[in-house]
Amino acid sequence: MFHIIDSNKNKFPHIKKGKGHPLILLHGLMGGLSNFKAILDFFPKKGYQVIIPSLPFYNMPLFLTNIFQISQHVIQFLIEIGVKKATLIGNSIGGHIALIIAKKKIDLVHSLVLTGSSGLFEKAFGDAFPKRENYEYIRKKSQEVFYNPNIATKELVDEVFHIVNDKKKGIKTLYIAKSAMKYNMSKDLSLIHQPICLIWGKQDHVTPPEVAKEFHRLLPHSELHWIDKCGHVPMMEHPKIFIEILGKWLSKLVFFAFIIFLNILILWL
Repeated sequence: MFHIIDSNKNKFPHIKKGKGHPLILLHGLMGGLSNFKAILDFFPKKGYQVIIPSLPFYNMPLFLTNIFQISQHVIQFLIEIGVKKATLIGNSIGGHIALIIAKKKIDLVHSLVLTGSSGLFEKAFGDAFPKRENYEYIRKKSQEVFYNPNIATKELVDEVFHIVNDKKKGIKTLYIAKSAMKYNMSKDLSLIHQPICLIWGKQDHVTPPEVAKEFHRLLPHSELHWIDKCGHVPMMEHPKIFIEILGKWLSKLVFFAFIIFLNILILWL
């Protein structure tokens, strides 16, 4: 069970656990806080503070429902809780949001972890929800997100079915998805100089492996890690492997930061 914390009169509901270097987890458009359960359970024990904001995909006025406003909301949230130099970990549109924040607010972002991120190309439901009232169709589309279709439980499919068949939520989902597709970041990625870890499913059909390779080519300080027999949401489908990759990468960042500190100290002495 997750304990939701409300800040600024319920404007920024979120989960916070542990103390140490902050890891900000940003879920995808039809994802949720539970997508990151394994990370939330593991990293606070290793000296990290894990924070998962509930992204307001369906709570904003329609004219403000786009990826830029969602990014601004996260920026305001980080300022509100006093977090600086955090590692942003984003899945799907959550990764896209992380990239926008890294470009706009350098002081807030120490490093990035992108997994199945949009920003270059994403293939999901498209510009509409054909057969949205057909439960079997929605079940099939939900299963396609994963390599192992059994990950798409009935509870998960029911949630997606509810979203696409709720008129207001369905429209807002399309607005956000279209704004993400319009904002291709290929020309912006060379300007993002924070360390970046790309963790990608080899069988991701939403943001295929070619997308990961292009991110790796365009981002100056990126590493690319693959997870086999894995789709669009690696931290759900292979949480142990995801945590192992992420843990080693974070440890390496700490080591390099320590070496830089020692070099500065030696020069100062």
